[in-house]
Amino acid sequence: MSDKPQNRGTFYLTTPLYYPNARPHVGSAYTTIVCDVLARYKRMGGYDVAFLTGTDEHGEKLARAAEAAGKSPGEFVAEQRKLFVELWRKLGLVYDYFVYTDQPDHVTSVQRMLLLAEKNEPGVVEKRRYEGRYCIFDERYVSDSTDPVNCDICGRPAELISEDNYFFKLSAFEDRLLKLYRRHLDDPTEYPTPFVQPDFRLNEVTSLVKGGLRDISISRRRIKWGVPWPGDPEQVFYVWYDALIGYMTGIGYADGERGNATFQKYWRNTEGIEGSQKSGARSQNAQPGAPSAGSQVASPGEFMHMIGKDILRQHAVYWPAFLMAAGMPLPKTVFAHGYINYEQDKMSKSKGNVVYPEPIVDALDSFGAPGNDALRYYLLREAPFGQDMSFSYDALIQRYNSDLANDLGNLANRTINMLSRYFGGVVPRPLRGWEHLATPYSDADGEQVTETAGLPPEWDPIFQPTERIAIEAERLRISLTTRFEGYDPSQALANAWGFVGDVNKYLVQLEPWVLAESNFNSNQSKVATILCTAGEALRFIAVLLAPVVPRSAQQIWRQLGCEGKVKNRRIDQLKWGGLKPGTKVGKPEPIFPRLDKAKTLARLRELAEADRERHQPKGATIVVPEQEPSAVSNQHSALGNQQSPAGEQSPITNHQSLNPKITIDDFTKVDMVVGQIVSAEAIPGAKKLLKLQVDIGSETRQVCAGIAEYYKPEELTGMKIVLVANLEPRKLRGVESNGMVVAASAGPEGKPVLATFKEDVPNGTRLK
Repeated sequence: MSDKPQNRGTFYLTTPLYYPNARPHVGSAYTTIVCDVLARYKRMGGYDVAFLTGTDEHGEKLARAAEAAGKSPGEFVAEQRKLFVELWRKLGLVYDYFVYTDQPDHVTSVQRMLLLAEKNEPGVVEKRRYEGRYCIFDERYVSDSTDPVNCDICGRPAELISEDNYFFKLSAFEDRLLKLYRRHLDDPTEYPTPFVQPDFRLNEVTSLVKGGLRDISISRRRIKWGVPWPGDPEQVFYVWYDALIGYMTGIGYADGERGNATFQKYWRNTEGIEGSQKSGARSQNAQPGAPSAGSQVASPGEFMHMIGKDILRQHAVYWPAFLMAAGMPLPKTVFAHGYINYEQDKMSKSKGNVVYPEPIVDALDSFGAPGNDALRYYLLREAPFGQDMSFSYDALIQRYNSDLANDLGNLANRTINMLSRYFGGVVPRPLRGWEHLATPYSDADGEQVTETAGLPPEWDPIFQPTERIAIEAERLRISLTTRFEGYDPSQALANAWGFVGDVNKYLVQLEPWVLAESNFNSNQSKVATILCTAGEALRFIAVLLAPVVPRSAQQIWRQLGCEGKVKNRRIDQLKWGGLKPGTKVGKPEPIFPRLDKAKTLARLRELAEADRERHQPKGATIVVPEQEPSAVSNQHSALGNQQSPAGEQSPITNHQSLNPKITIDDFTKVDMVVGQIVSAEAIPGAKKLLKLQVDIGSETRQVCAGIAEYYKPEELTGMKIVLVANLEPRKLRGVESNGMVVAASAGPEGKPVLATFKEDVPNGTRLK
């Protein structure tokens, strides 16, 4: 709990509900870390915070992935959910509520929202026939036409869908949505910030709605894995209606006709102090340390959604329309941040460049560095929040060494060391009135306590820079607050490090070590004032940076001899002069040991490779150097990649000798799965090669196959084939191939005949 009762209102913050079809990577961690920082900041600012994260566990893509894994959907998503919970725990993220859409009370929430919308706006939902193209992977309709088309998000071919669905009349909400988007202009007092942030995302959404909205299907008939439609057991809810309501389920919407006390407080903001004192209810998903509904709240609250830019349409168009239809309060802000790329390249499993947080934290921890804090700081500092950023190990190490080790670490280490060396580890008494330098005041006799009059002339070179540091500390608190309230953590940290640099310059300029060594007795008061100023600046820094680097901030706090937890201090109540004389400082220990770049890079890559091997499911691929067809080994023969030394295709006949016998263990190393060709096209300049997109249930693979002389692209679309899925990728004519299509080699010319199936076998099924 904070020093005083939280009394500035409620703040409800959510991450997206992550789709657990794959292991969470640094992109998922990025969103959640940012939310963790904001939640910590708001708590330290006196707000009653509820921070929710979770998983979106319905939809056709997950049903297919579960089938491919030979598990029920419930079993599959429960296992995948654990990956997120375990990673958040490792990263030290402190959320209050974890929701997952497969939990029973979520059914109540979703069905209640629908019935409320139908009651509040009769006719907003109706059943009709739909025919069009649908992207399974992005769970969205791509085109109302039956003509073939690729998804404009992922590029995969959209499937033809024809079925009876329930439609939400999104087109009826165009005017209301546009009014929502400009409400900060129409009523800046009530709504000082835009509904969608950053501004350029608001412009995107506004243009989209102005271009016209079509009604959207919010149910599915052909699948069963989802929330049942009330009164129509053949239908389940569309995942993008279902999942969004998870933000309400997680804080108790299903508990009681209007939700429980927690929901009333954080979503409806109707409870206030009187109501909150009547109930101490907590969500069944609350984590230890979560705020109870009995917290004292004196002012209205707000809530916001933090998302990636790829799901902006669903959160900024669909979601507010769904809430409007049901007559529910809207969030204050939907903030859509950019992507994290790897060294300017989009992260992709097929490219083998997906970055996972665990090896980063472990590698830095192994050298005594605070891995979690280093990752948090780098992600928030490296690029303006909202824009795409490029992740690289080099930049991570550089940012750590320059900012954390050299600047802040050096300031903390030498300040504590000098306090220990010159004053026996006890904070000395500085210049009279020092604690009021940032806010001068008059004493009982009306004398200006911090006035330079009366000080000996030799104090002038010390007093003025000391006063400047005190004033800058208060300015930093104000600027950092402003930046965080505006969701600009990168600039907030840039300002903080400007202050760190100024304090380091202050010490270099005044050289307290020279004053102490030359004549300590006569300079004692000056040295005391200088070191108290550096120590107090560190105390300010520890409090202000606690949301970003919580472990390191606590270490600074402890080494300064401050009591309790720094996270329990109030940023809005932080004032200069809190480092009291007589305080016993702790043992000076390096908080940010400098990293050797070469050794750290080697360790990062070593742990990343071990992590990939440990977690790599069968069928995943790794990166190899680009090779031309003449250099490709014979292991890709069925793709048309088998080459003789001269680069020509080897004539394989049925009369060749069989290879030596292998054991069953050798055979099980080959991972063969059922795949469906969703598109095929020629590769420019390649006579024999076709580029195939093959759906293997959990993902779509790009494969190059040497079958162009025998199969036309249009003949292949829809064909079920066998794919060897765990071969290393190869580049053929500059095109990456991730797998091998299995084929017989018939006749003296070695004509490839694709292995296929008479019966309909689900994509991703493994051959045994």
